Amino acid sequence: MFLLSFPFCVFQEAAQKLRPSAPIKFHISSRTDTGVHALANAAHLDIQRAPGKAAFTGEQLAQGLNYHLRPEPIRILRAQRVPSTFHARFCALSRTYLYRLLLGCAHYSQIPVFEQDLCWAPAGGPLDIPAMREAAKFLLGTHDFSTFRSLNSESAFQSPVRTLLQLEIQPSPGFLSHHYEHRGLEFWEVKVKGRAFLYRQVRRMVGALVAVGQGKLAPHHIQELLEAKDTRAFPSYAMAPASGLFLKSVEYSQAGA
Repeated sequence: MFLLSFPFCVFQEAAQKLRPSAPIKFHISSRTDTGVHALANAAHLDIQRAPGKAAFTGEQLAQGLNYHLRPEPIRILRAQRVPSTFHARFCALSRTYLYRLLLGCAHYSQIPVFEQDLCWAPAGGPLDIPAMREAAKFLLGTHDFSTFRSLNSESAFQSPVRTLLQLEIQPSPGFLSHHYEHRGLEFWEVKVKGRAFLYRQVRRMVGALVAVGQGKLAPHHIQELLEAKDTRAFPSYAMAPASGLFLKSVEYSQAGA
């Protein structure tokens, strides 16, 4: 069994080109919405070679998969052998997401070309960052996040209780930002860490915090939304788009992985 760290999960076809003796079974640690990016997702797979052939090393597996992934914007960053009891999804200790915000754009056309579909440029001028940080404090800890999830086919089977370990709002550099420093653009990152998240929970939390920064909501409204425990209570205008969200990392214990 191998643990793989990779940006996206579409590598089933590449794995089959390694000529395994049995169909590949793999499990991904985190699924993302269409339009959401992954800097380093993780999965595990079981791969068997034909009798008489030595088992793949982690390096051989990564190189072989990357060879067949060349046409795709996907790369295996590393592979390592893990115990048969390991599961990429259920053994994860935490997951860290980044949401990238771009401030200073009066119009969508002002987003730098290298940042297209890699950030969100909210309309309406500058954001009140101190108010957003004050509002973020209400989200930390263990809560019923029913208001901050979108409903899907799995909602009825999932507990809405989640624990938010970290939520920080910090300035961040943009890609090739030295080329447009004179334009007064500012990049900010919302860093969110928890063991697991509900469907679209991060996008809803970020969108609500941006609404606070725009003055559409007050910080105490975040607490009221939490206490409502009703997805219908969430403001329809406050969903952050998928393009600014990145799965940054999935954390495991050294013993488990």
